[in-house]
Amino acid sequence: MSANFEEIDYQETPLGPVSLRRQRLKILGDREIHEVKLGNDYLMSSLFTKVEEELARSGLTATPGDKLTVVVGGLGLGYTAWTALQDPRVMELIVIDYLQPVIDWHRRGLVPLGPKLTGDARCRFEHGDFFAMAHADGPGFDPGHPQRQFDAVLLDIDHSPDHLLHQRHAGFYSAEGLQSFSRLIRPGGVFGLWSDDPPEEQFLAHLNQVFATVKTEVVAFPNPFLHRDSHSTVYVCQRAE
Repeated sequence: MSANFEEIDYQETPLGPVSLRRQRLKILGDREIHEVKLGNDYLMSSLFTKVEEELARSGLTATPGDKLTVVVGGLGLGYTAWTALQDPRVMELIVIDYLQPVIDWHRRGLVPLGPKLTGDARCRFEHGDFFAMAHADGPGFDPGHPQRQFDAVLLDIDHSPDHLLHQRHAGFYSAEGLQSFSRLIRPGGVFGLWSDDPPEEQFLAHLNQVFATVKTEVVAFPNPFLHRDSHSTVYVCQRAE
């Protein structure tokens, strides 16, 4: 295998094979990049982290109060979770991921942010299905405290509400699914979502049926492969007091 490319780990999961890869890109001055792939689908790259970081910053900026309890849906390479922990008001962070190998990579220190996340006493990982936990019949996000409410929930799993990793997630993005999920957010609390697509009118309509305020931010970030900026969307929604 080339010294510029390494497959660090490869595991079978219920969603298909997941792999962690590391490569050095000469186009970026020999910069080291970590990537996560599910089958042939790219889930995450350490080359593109600005939107995940903005999801945490914007979501928590909109969240009132101190001693915040926060849920991050989707661990990936850890950038959403790590940025959330930079807010000194965060007292507790639960990170939920369906893929056990992804959690194991962090615990084994195979990804750059793994030691930082596992070394922060405020942060813990939960292996589980975010969407099943959020469902009307689900237990919520803290196995020890069913139906517990949180100050903020930040979601970074599907590519967008229309571009899903699995079709069973679709119900979450409906008005009914969002209404049921909102029970897990405290009054005045915040739901934040990353999307790789532009703001979607139908999804915005669903959000506005459930939340008191709904805002979108289109975030631009450099894409050296396209020689131009790419754009993603951050949704920030606040529940009524």
